[in-house]
Amino acid sequence: MVTLALRTLRHRTGGFLATFAATFLGATILMAFASLLDTAAAGVDSATAETLILMASVAGGWCLLIVAFAVTSTLTLAVRQRDREVALLRSVGATPAQVGRMVVVESALVAVAAAVVAIPAGFGLGRLLFTLLVRTEQVPASVPYRFGYIAAGIGVAVTVLGALIGALVAVRRTAKLGAREALAGDEPRRMGWKRVTAGWLLVAGGVNCGLLTVLLFSGHGVDAMQTAGQASILVSAGLALLSPALIRGMTAVLARPLARLGGASGYLTVANLRRRSHQLGGALMPVILFTGISVGTLVMQSVENRAADVPGIPASAERNIETLNLVVVGMLALFAAIMLVNTLVAATTYRRREFGQQRLTGATPAQVRRMVGAEAAVLAVTGVLFGSLASLATILPYTIARTDRLVPDAPALIWPAIAVAAVVLTLAASVGAARRALRTPAVEAVGRTA
Repeated sequence: MVTLALRTLRHRTGGFLATFAATFLGATILMAFASLLDTAAAGVDSATAETLILMASVAGGWCLLIVAFAVTSTLTLAVRQRDREVALLRSVGATPAQVGRMVVVESALVAVAAAVVAIPAGFGLGRLLFTLLVRTEQVPASVPYRFGYIAAGIGVAVTVLGALIGALVAVRRTAKLGAREALAGDEPRRMGWKRVTAGWLLVAGGVNCGLLTVLLFSGHGVDAMQTAGQASILVSAGLALLSPALIRGMTAVLARPLARLGGASGYLTVANLRRRSHQLGGALMPVILFTGISVGTLVMQSVENRAADVPGIPASAERNIETLNLVVVGMLALFAAIMLVNTLVAATTYRRREFGQQRLTGATPAQVRRMVGAEAAVLAVTGVLFGSLASLATILPYTIARTDRLVPDAPALIWPAIAVAAVVLTLAASVGAARRALRTPAVEAVGRTA
């Protein structure tokens, strides 16, 4: 299976680009934050070391969670797209354990390559992050930037380990599928109980953080961010895990309008949303994360900026907190946006064969493009809706705790700007990838093995 994995990598280089991109970006972000630990260990004063370690541990820790989440999601999507290939292997005698080893070896090779290539990018991003800390006077200009074994070791080790765990999680379902079920391309009608349980536990954890913010930190100023900031991240991650169910629910609501207004394209859209909810769930995840985390953190920081100063809290500490929040939301929003485009392009490009079959049965290229556009619109609306709900887990508790009001005092353009960005990215990535896929003649596309 190791030899087969190597041959598969050579034969399907394009198919592994999405996984490589996710792993590369994740490793770059991890190394950037871990480099602050290298800098803190280079003999700096205690106050500077505390600032660097706080930034690396808090911001880097949350980035680690989101990166691991995104890499696992990408790997799961990549494995699901290979059901037919796995079915053929099973039909000629391959055991589930052999299939699992093949996928794990492939993932390990891709992860190692991505982590090694990410070292220069991690160095550059880490220096940019360090420069930001210097310019905001949180770190003295005399402190030299360091990128050493801590950054490289954490980046490579965590990336490879995360990819292996993600591959093991992703391959379990595929390896258990019978050849007939895999060849038919049928998806499970329900999510696994472990995924559902994990999703609801994360949502409950986020709601609990919001309640603790109101009950324990009312009148304590910026201390309320300790729990409020985590709330939208946890709820966003939980709803992202439940994304297939969210798609099915939104499809049930929009089925009639889509079928009536879209004609043949609307009918195809509804059928695909119902049949491919698990695959589309992988594309919905980054939309929810991008919206929920960005809106929640930016509005929380805006409420803090407009609130009255709290006695005993120095301006430097408030500046540290603001920089920390903006760095976290900037890194995570950028990563989620890139993952959104990466996932949608990979998922749409993979559907060449499906598009070819639809065209051979009478659908025109324009109808296929409208179908993909309608699917992307449903994904965007669903992601923005539930991401916005997730952001309330941070916004409402922090506003109550900090200002004793329910409505936040924040710029009205924050939510529309992020919502428009999510919609534009989703539509542009999906429709653009569909246009490129439709350039392949229908007969040739059907004949491909994906």
